[in-house]
Amino acid sequence: MRILKIQTLRGPNYWSIRRHKLIVMRLDLENLAETPSNEIPGFYEGLVEALPSLEGHYCSPGCRGGFLMRVREGTMMGHVVEHVALELQELAGMHVGFGRTRETATPGIYQVVIEFLNEEAGRYAGRAAVRLCQSIVDRGRYPKAELDQDIQDLKDFCRDASLGPSTEAIIKEAERRGIPWMPLEARFLIQLGYGMNQKRMQATMTDRTGVLGVELACDKEATKRILAAAGVPVPRGTVINFLDDLEEAVEYVGGYPIVIKPLDGNHGRGITIDIRSWEEAEAAYEAARQVSRAIIVERYYVGRDHRVLLVDGKVVAVAERVPAHVVGNGRSTISELIEETNKDPNRGDGHDNVLTKIELDRTSYQLLERQGYTLNSVLPQGVICYLRATANLSTGGIAVDRTDEIHPENLWLAQRVVKIIGLDIAGLDIVTTDISRPLREVDGVIVEVNAAPGFRMHVAPSQGIPRNVAGAVMDMLFPHEQSSRIPILSVTGTNGKTTTTRLLAHIYKQTGKVVGYTTTDGTYIGEYLVEAGDNTGPQSAHLILQDATVEVAVLETARGGILRSGLGFEAANVGVVLNVAADHLGIGDIDTIEQLANLKSVVAEAVFPDGYAVLNADDRRVAAMSEKTKANIAYFTMNPDSELVRKHIQKGGVAAVYENGYLSIVKGDWTHRIERAENIPLTMGGRAPFMIANALAASLAAFVQNVTIEQIRAGLKTFRASVSQTPGRMNLFNLGNFHALVDYAHNAASYEAVGSFVRNWTTGQRIGVVGGPGDRRDEDFVTLGKLSAQIFDYIIIKEDDDTRGRPRGSAVELITRGITQVKPDCRFESIMDETQAINKALDTAPDNSLVVILPESVNRAINLIKTRGVVKEETHQQNTGSAIADSQNGITPSSVVNTLL
Repeated sequence: MRILKIQTLRGPNYWSIRRHKLIVMRLDLENLAETPSNEIPGFYEGLVEALPSLEGHYCSPGCRGGFLMRVREGTMMGHVVEHVALELQELAGMHVGFGRTRETATPGIYQVVIEFLNEEAGRYAGRAAVRLCQSIVDRGRYPKAELDQDIQDLKDFCRDASLGPSTEAIIKEAERRGIPWMPLEARFLIQLGYGMNQKRMQATMTDRTGVLGVELACDKEATKRILAAAGVPVPRGTVINFLDDLEEAVEYVGGYPIVIKPLDGNHGRGITIDIRSWEEAEAAYEAARQVSRAIIVERYYVGRDHRVLLVDGKVVAVAERVPAHVVGNGRSTISELIEETNKDPNRGDGHDNVLTKIELDRTSYQLLERQGYTLNSVLPQGVICYLRATANLSTGGIAVDRTDEIHPENLWLAQRVVKIIGLDIAGLDIVTTDISRPLREVDGVIVEVNAAPGFRMHVAPSQGIPRNVAGAVMDMLFPHEQSSRIPILSVTGTNGKTTTTRLLAHIYKQTGKVVGYTTTDGTYIGEYLVEAGDNTGPQSAHLILQDATVEVAVLETARGGILRSGLGFEAANVGVVLNVAADHLGIGDIDTIEQLANLKSVVAEAVFPDGYAVLNADDRRVAAMSEKTKANIAYFTMNPDSELVRKHIQKGGVAAVYENGYLSIVKGDWTHRIERAENIPLTMGGRAPFMIANALAASLAAFVQNVTIEQIRAGLKTFRASVSQTPGRMNLFNLGNFHALVDYAHNAASYEAVGSFVRNWTTGQRIGVVGGPGDRRDEDFVTLGKLSAQIFDYIIIKEDDDTRGRPRGSAVELITRGITQVKPDCRFESIMDETQAINKALDTAPDNSLVVILPESVNRAINLIKTRGVVKEETHQQNTGSAIADSQNGITPSSVVNTLL
């Protein structure tokens, strides 16, 4: 077997709308292409020996052991690889369950789809599954050592990619509330929400966290001075920079016992407590110097360590932190007890798990000695031996929830302290013998105020009630159910995507909002180009959704991006599907129009239930998508007598209809006439039916988002099929004696669309400069030739510079075949070079003729036209005569008439 390609999908996709994290492997079974599992000697036995836990896979039989039943009876190896890859991730602690396996049009080549939680782990699991299955085929077994290594590698991938327990808690809460999130490229930042409604976090600091508060909290001595001046109980202490000052500092704080810690340390690093001698003090000073140049010397206060977590000025959780320790059983040594404690599955390395494994350091041995023990000591039953002086979870401590026990006065004091320091999220370290009594009564003190406090001890305490502290953060960032999203309108189809996207963005601009939009020409925010190029995939969508100035996102969504990576968002407010026609077939294992329709239906399916899928009622494949989506349906149609639309409206639905020369919105019993088509520049005086359809789709998408009819009309009347607004989309130039039209038509449907306009050109000869991208099928080129013969009086066939792997001259030959099949006497010639072909057409064009250029390079074609002296680009201003006539007939653009029904 051989893996040909591995892709990662991170949003709604061709395989699943709900499962957003998928690995897609293109797998060549090679010599196993026609060999089911039951015909491979010993394969079943070897698989069960390696992975007996596969017994838990149900598969199509729908019962426990169903998958192994399929293996015993005979299934193809791609299917086995799918289940093995999922099981390997399960054994590594990543719970995944979705998989699909489908044979492609190429015999023996399969697409194997598996869910993942961690991308690197998912890709590794796919490769490891192929290795495992191939080993069993070749040797009848997969060595246990190799399997153990695979599982350990998967665990390592997952650990290395972990965002940390605090960030994970925030993300889970965001997902629970339907708040979208995404990682940003720098400093471990996480974005919550989209566009102008986004918030950002780094660990447990938010974009509301004040820098002065953070700076003050990081300077422990300054914090203590500020709090002491406010009458808050804090430890008596001082800061020194040299060992020579240590003895005087000990005297200043009142003698031993003392605490020595770095001025700007965290996670308990470099801290030594309960120091009782000069020798211990010297060693503690050196340990603190490893972390900070400035050292704090404080009086040691007897009591238990508590962490009080405050969010938005309110106490949300309290935990008692107990230092790392072991409890005797009367049989085991302290060393053995540590080893046994570290076997707890809840303990991991660092912050990987709920608890951290116990590791000993210099202070651990000092503490053992003070308690009269060594590592070889056997602790009596129930006796506790402390192994760390500090109670941090990161050094092996445990947490006990005390939220319900804190005294009201201590609660008030904590909330006062966080206001004094100025933090929106803070962790107060309090030492007291009893958190349920006021600090002033028990000689308790506030030891530290921490910015970016960890949540682990509160969301997963060792004892007590877990607290949803991340919920408090969400309440602060998005109060009173404030929206975290911006409207997303996604546009797809075989043809017309870019024009419709640009028009929809232009209509939305009439509302005064900042619109970010992506197209095949580039990514735009407001009036400005942010990034040039074909930007119709998830990366471009992310650029828009990450921008804090964007209020509305209009996203052109092409087939390639969905196939390669999935959508760049989990759901849209409006999904527009314009049409589905043969294009790019045979690429990416999309071989039929039905498969292409299923791919494009992702846009209709990935719409919120209260959103709208805007569908072309005149395209049966698009109209059928209404059965797949849970969203509301809105149809657009060029046929005012459409039975589908009539029934839809009778049921209370909304539609956009081209009727009596008008673009109209129909809802219930009313028809809201927007404007006559001939007055809309994009429709080229009403002579371009496909542009009318695009305008209907854009108008309807805006209408269901509560854009007013007046705003839609204003957008339609000020948007033009020009080089500036729609380059390569019906750009018409007046060259004096004749006209030239440039359009990036490159498939049969777009040829037909251009032809619907060209056939209305009756003043002279119709000349076509035609070709097509080389990665299309042979039959597609023949079809382009047939259509060209039906549209043009004279044809020049050219070939793209980039043949995309096709032999040079092949495309021209196939187009020629199509022309001669339809019109043997058609006038045509072939000029391989596109520049020469365009110049020939422009040089020889008769008066009043129309030269239609369907180029590989739109910019090149437009520049060749512009070099020919004075060129006027025609954008079809409003026909005022028609408007006057309408007014005289009692019809105005704002009329609401009850005629269509």
